[in-house]
Amino acid sequence: MTNIHAIILAAGKGTRMNSSKPKVLQILADNTLLGHVLKQAKLVSQQIHVVYGFGGNQVKQTINDDSINWVEQVEQLGTGHAVQQATPHIEEDSVSLILYGDVPLIQQTTLEQLIDASKTSGIALLSVVLEDPTGYGRIIRNNETIQAIVEQKDANVEQLKVCEVNTGIMAVQTALLKKYLSGLDANNAQGELYLTDIIESAVNDGKTVASVITIDESEVAGVNDKVQLAELERIYQQQKSDQYMQQGLSLKDPSRFDCRGDLSFGQDCEIDFNTLIEGVVTLGNNTTIAPNCCIKNSKIGDHVTILANSVIEDAVIGNGASIGPFARVRPQADIGENAKVGNFVEVKKSIIGKGSKISHLSYVGDATVGADVNIGAGVITCNYDGVNKHQTIIGDGAFIGSDSQLVAPVTIGKNATIGAGSTITASAPEDQLTLSRSKQRVFPSWNRPVKK
Repeated sequence: MTNIHAIILAAGKGTRMNSSKPKVLQILADNTLLGHVLKQAKLVSQQIHVVYGFGGNQVKQTINDDSINWVEQVEQLGTGHAVQQATPHIEEDSVSLILYGDVPLIQQTTLEQLIDASKTSGIALLSVVLEDPTGYGRIIRNNETIQAIVEQKDANVEQLKVCEVNTGIMAVQTALLKKYLSGLDANNAQGELYLTDIIESAVNDGKTVASVITIDESEVAGVNDKVQLAELERIYQQQKSDQYMQQGLSLKDPSRFDCRGDLSFGQDCEIDFNTLIEGVVTLGNNTTIAPNCCIKNSKIGDHVTILANSVIEDAVIGNGASIGPFARVRPQADIGENAKVGNFVEVKKSIIGKGSKISHLSYVGDATVGADVNIGAGVITCNYDGVNKHQTIIGDGAFIGSDSQLVAPVTIGKNATIGAGSTITASAPEDQLTLSRSKQRVFPSWNRPVKK
């Protein structure tokens, strides 16, 4: 099997981004532009070489991948010069796949077609036909055979009429690549070593240059400014929406659904508008998500209802549970089967048992709540003493009256009842009523303050 070496050019500064970050570190769908390219490159190649320049340390630290061979381009003298920096690290009996760190939507199937084409011809390039090719290098053909690539600044009037353009992405047998790179010169309008000049060299060498023409402009679109970045974000999200709907997910409004990670789901799941998915999220069967919800790195079971404006992060939601509206389920929360976390309820680092209900206006943190517990409105677990966090344990079947404070560490026994308005500082026994409410008093001589 022929080894495939991916060479990713990522040395550009990206001045038009107006950012302190290198262009390849700009974010699209919660991943860097370079990260998207690396993801595709790893699917088709055995080794990856990233040619970096501006902000190199920042690029390496952000990507943080020891499997990559990082190659510095000290001076930016053109695309041909950039590839020259990587080729000493690549054996000649391989195929070099040349990619760009600011072209994030390239697809695996396209790269595979390109690699296959290069194995027979020695050199294959990826092109696209544009309605307006201004600014791109033109593919010059003679009787359908590729003869050369002419850059915009070097093209004559007839060549400028050509609408098939070079994407810069190509696959070349490495021995040929090294041979043609050694013959490059900077005799052109920009005074740079053009990688595209190797096409003319191959033709002069009697080689037939193979081509793959993509019909999807977005997969070869580069990002030069924040406008283009936003445009590709929308395209990416639409592609994700189409993919998920084809797999059976019901989206009420695909144009208002964003997935910035990986979503898997069972049958008959439904997501309403303005839902944001981040990280790795799993939905079971027959789960519904109402509008304006954010879900990140969470596992959600079957027949779960997530009501509007809820936020769930790094949590597990059991089968049949109900979340929201306006609920916040924070990291390390485990919501049990058929449990309820209602409106304006916050749960953090807690286990909520099967069938338990926290219906409204409560905070439960660092707690273990048993099965069939009812926690009334306004109840909080006072888990933080200003320095350390402490645990609250609530037994099965307990009833916590409204507006109570459970001052941890504290244990509420099985089937215990806490009277409304209590502040509980010591363990409450099983099957009994515990309350700490002071006696109600009337102050007849008291007067309400008046405005001065």
